[in-house]
Amino acid sequence: MKVFAFDLLPYGEHLGHLREGTELPWPLPKKHFDPKVAAKTYEEHLQAWTLMDELGYDGIGFNEHHTSPYGLMNSPNLMVAAAAQRTKRLKLLVYGNLLPIHDPLRLAEELAMVDCLSNGRLISGFARGIPREHNVYQVSMKDSRPRFEESWEIIKRAWTEEAFSYEGVYWTYKNVAIWPRPYQQPHPPVWLPVTGSKETIQFAGREGMPITPGLVPHLGVRHDIVNYYAQCLNENGHKITPDHLILPADVFVADSRPKAVKQAGPYSLYFNQTLFSHGNITEASLQQQQGYINSDAYDYVRPENRPFMSGNRENYRNMTIEDVERNENLAWGPADEVRDRLLESAESVGANILLISFNRGAMPNDMFMEQLRRFGKEVLPELQAHEVKTVPGSD
Repeated sequence: MKVFAFDLLPYGEHLGHLREGTELPWPLPKKHFDPKVAAKTYEEHLQAWTLMDELGYDGIGFNEHHTSPYGLMNSPNLMVAAAAQRTKRLKLLVYGNLLPIHDPLRLAEELAMVDCLSNGRLISGFARGIPREHNVYQVSMKDSRPRFEESWEIIKRAWTEEAFSYEGVYWTYKNVAIWPRPYQQPHPPVWLPVTGSKETIQFAGREGMPITPGLVPHLGVRHDIVNYYAQCLNENGHKITPDHLILPADVFVADSRPKAVKQAGPYSLYFNQTLFSHGNITEASLQQQQGYINSDAYDYVRPENRPFMSGNRENYRNMTIEDVERNENLAWGPADEVRDRLLESAESVGANILLISFNRGAMPNDMFMEQLRRFGKEVLPELQAHEVKTVPGSD
């Protein structure tokens, strides 16, 4: 089993005191930003990735978000370039660049550069982004999906063809040959973060791209996503394997689960109450109204599981420590319980890759580093020695 860490790189100072009612001000003005905090945050996380490299983690994941202390990764490609100089063996996962809001040729060039800078350690991921980013960049949410698919076609051709021309709805290029080319041939692996819309799953099935089976940690939802994904793969001549599935998980190692809740609970609450929905639309019904997802986006999900796809912001904003205590999806507690929980979850879905979040809520750096060490020494070796061999129901 491969074990990646996923680092949102949240702004290192808590800003919950700025909330107006249940929400941070949107937009959050310059006066609340401290460049010294940002510089310290970047350096601390660079040190964390170096430690992961030394401890034997398989990879580190970065993503792209904008205009929020939720995460300071406006350009994940810059972070990969920096991490490539601090690490020697970690795979560097961009999860992922937001295709609808960027020039695809520029992305193809940048990703080829970082693949060469890292001697072929890049794993590229692509996403559409969240509604907030479409509003900021003035990209219609109704155009999000066709822009995404057109962008991927351009990137793929830029990476693999001797020279190419392309005339599309959104971008046009004539007789282009990029330099440098990717280190890995024909191109770096591409993974796809899936929140659940069937169009994204269909795209992943056509392209044979590995996916995260939803961000909702509900077993029924994940099984529905995996089953539909397996169907889409089969329809396009692919067969699902455990290496097609990347399972996200929240982890905190402590002497007991109550101690884990006491230590990590406040940071989980800060993430959910303050950062997660900042300036964003998470409700499926509102996303449908604005054209971000179609009305039938979740019709493959069994009716009893569809309520878990709603994404109500108030569920996050009103979360309590008691909710954290009751959340059985959190792999928090003693090392053996964390290990068993992760293995059980991976086997139940059929995922042979884990994507672990240690620090969603800007916990103190010494706590973050200690978690990386404890997990790296007490849990990681046994996970890496395990192999998930089958996807349930795929035979």
